[in-house]
Amino acid sequence: MSKIREMDLQYNLHSWSAQGSINPQVITKAEGIYLWNEEGKKYYDMSSMLVNANLGHQHPKIVQAIKDQVDKLAYLAPAYACDVRSLAAKKLVEAAPDNMSKVFFTNAGAEANENAIKIAKMFTGRNKILSTYRSYHGATAGASMLTGESRRQYAEPGIPGFVKFEGPYPYRAPKQVKFESEADVTDYYLEILENTLIYEGTDKVAAIFFETVVGSNGVLIPPKGYYEGVREMCDKYGILFVCDEIMAGFGRTGKMFAFENFNAKPDMITFAKGSTCGYAPLGGVIVTDKIAKHFDKNILGAGLTYNGHPLGCAAAIATLDAYIEENVFENVDKQSVVLAEILEDFKEKHACVGDVRYIGLFSMIELVKDKTTKEPMVPYGKDPDGVMAKIIGMLAAEGFLTYKMHNMLAVSPPLIITEKELRDAMKIMDKVLDSVDNMVK
Repeated sequence: MSKIREMDLQYNLHSWSAQGSINPQVITKAEGIYLWNEEGKKYYDMSSMLVNANLGHQHPKIVQAIKDQVDKLAYLAPAYACDVRSLAAKKLVEAAPDNMSKVFFTNAGAEANENAIKIAKMFTGRNKILSTYRSYHGATAGASMLTGESRRQYAEPGIPGFVKFEGPYPYRAPKQVKFESEADVTDYYLEILENTLIYEGTDKVAAIFFETVVGSNGVLIPPKGYYEGVREMCDKYGILFVCDEIMAGFGRTGKMFAFENFNAKPDMITFAKGSTCGYAPLGGVIVTDKIAKHFDKNILGAGLTYNGHPLGCAAAIATLDAYIEENVFENVDKQSVVLAEILEDFKEKHACVGDVRYIGLFSMIELVKDKTTKEPMVPYGKDPDGVMAKIIGMLAAEGFLTYKMHNMLAVSPPLIITEKELRDAMKIMDKVLDSVDNMVK
């Protein structure tokens, strides 16, 4: 065992892991879409780390912006104004829909959602927050309760007032439910949502939070008309519509924000990850002019020591500029066609692939034991025999790094990937899926 790995295991606690069963790779170099370990083995980063390294690794413009900012002003308390804090906020508001007005900066995505929850309660005077079951919004106290999937259970019992409902996931709808059209899917899941609102008391609900496209829990893409229906429902009952764009934003779906793929504007946008591509911590909440004006005379009861940190803001400015100057979204549109073709081929070819879902360079491969019954490769929230962990290990051995969630494999490469790199990397996935086919036969 290398000294670095030995020291890591001796002194670091790794998230979401039993510490005695992990064996972390020691990474010594990263560039573009690649990583190298201490033995010199080269890997494709096919999940953009945690779907945040949108512009790949060691992007010179972002690196230089951080270096320059360190020399100029490394830290400033939130009560003061400075050039990068003002400009980063301006650029984010200008990138958002025309109903948006101001930004409250945080350090990461969980804190963004944490503060969006507080803003929603302060603005509406209501105390209930709705979110979908198959969602992840962060691991802090409030964000854990906002989260719908199994990781929230580590924080339970938690803060009261959080209610879950079933979001659109037609592949795993109840067996008795038969959809004849996409409109049927939309109507079914909107009815579930409205029923939940009525049961909970429409005058008690402050906000409904959505991962605009559900990320780690399956890249679940809402059907046509769904968000338009949500928007109408929120307007009808005076409820805030919040889009968590932490994973799906900043070009991941080919648009600056994922909700631009759908005909609905939110009241708040939470962001992080792709705003700096992970080069420096930064997140935040973008709010409408109506919400911003509410706090002209009412105290905004929120604050963080590192709110609007200059290094994060400098990185965000450089990142936002790079997306536009380097035509990154155009590359996403181009490579998304290639990725879709490959994934559909996998679905047709491999016995273990039950479904594939994709938008832009944001995709999931859902593994099953049987295509007809749709029995998942492993039970929801569990991997009792380490099957999915083994598959991730097989991919890593071939030079393909990604993560798994439930019975799914993520494929969300950096947005700068070329067609050749994408096809070469997915040949590895194809080879490993051949082996998985043999496991389920």
